[in-house]
Amino acid sequence: YTIAYGIRNCTHIDRVLAEAHRVLKPGGRFMCLEFSEVVQPVLASVYEKYSFDVIPVLGHLVAGDMESYQYLVESIRKFPKQEEFADMIVNAGFSVVEYENLTFGVTSIHSGYKL
Repeated sequence: YTIAYGIRNCTHIDRVLAEAHRVLKPGGRFMCLEFSEVVQPVLASVYEKYSFDVIPVLGHLVAGDMESYQYLVESIRKFPKQEEFADMIVNAGFSVVEYENLTFGVTSIHSGYKL
C-alpha cells in the first residue's frame, strides 16, 4: 500500500491508516511519502519563509491560483511531525515502523508492516 503526497489531504488520517492496515495481506508493507518538518534549524527558518512568502506568489504567477498554493503550505504545516505520524502508523496496527528524512526533512518516507 503506497501513498505519496496525499495523506495530509485526508480528513481522518487515522481512518486512512486503519483502512490501509485492513486491506494489506499479512507481510504487506505500508509506505508513505509526505512533506514533513525540516529538522535543521537554520534551514527550517529559511524553508518556512520560502513556503509562505514565495510558493503562493509563484502559484499565482505560474498557474493563476494563489489560494491552492497557500493551502499547500498550510496543509504541510498542519500535518503531524515525523515521530507523531510514526506513532499514528503504530496505533493503526503496523509493526517495524520507521521513517527516513529526505532533504533534511522537507519530505519523509514512512513505512510499516502488517505482521
